[in-house]
Amino acid sequence: MATTSFPHDGATLHITSTGSGPPVVLVHGLSGSGQWWRHNLAALSAHHRVHVLELAGFGLARRQRALGVRAAARLIAAWMESQDLREVALVGHSMGGHISLHVAALAPGRVTRLVLASASGMLRQPLHRSMLALPRALVTGRKRFLPQILGDALRAGPRNLLISSRDLLRDSVQDVLPELHVPTLLIWGARDALVPLEVGRLLARSMPGAHLEVIPRAGHVVMVDAAVTFNDLVLEFIDRPISQARDSA
Repeated sequence: MATTSFPHDGATLHITSTGSGPPVVLVHGLSGSGQWWRHNLAALSAHHRVHVLELAGFGLARRQRALGVRAAARLIAAWMESQDLREVALVGHSMGGHISLHVAALAPGRVTRLVLASASGMLRQPLHRSMLALPRALVTGRKRFLPQILGDALRAGPRNLLISSRDLLRDSVQDVLPELHVPTLLIWGARDALVPLEVGRLLARSMPGAHLEVIPRAGHVVMVDAAVTFNDLVLEFIDRPISQARDSA
């Protein structure tokens, strides 16, 4: 496992890479870190080169000022170009899914599969309403993951959380959706209190080539709440021949 950094336009992206094979890029969500993928990494890296990103303002990059979703997408797209990554399966959770939609629009020749887990791209509500949903979101997920959630939020700090929260709620992906023709798998927890399932249904209806899978007993952090099911869905999708992925979507 190797950890590298990519400085670009005053921000730095941190990357931890492991495994070998076709590239998979994992993008965490708001207040998250690379540790949020720890239940998925072994399965995904068995036959893929997996790159776990840590966004500016979070995780290893917590000392930086957080970027907006579009600026974060430009940073990721620049890193992918610097590494000449091709045929990338891009997997994003929550804000990371929101960012991944913009990355796919910026780098259509590099991203060939898109997995969006509880993505926030079409979430439209006031900031205070999202904050009120947090307690319910915490109790609907796995309790043993709570220390990781709270620890990462404390490390990111209130300024970065506020910057990111405001930006993602103001940003819409509707302008980029018509441009996206990449096969897309949406994975949602039926008990998601932060980004309700209806947002996933709206995304699925708005994206050509999208398919929605709902995991009944999972909450917002679906890749932790139902790791085995999540891993199976992702691997079956990204290992499918591209023509079959398009047909099924």
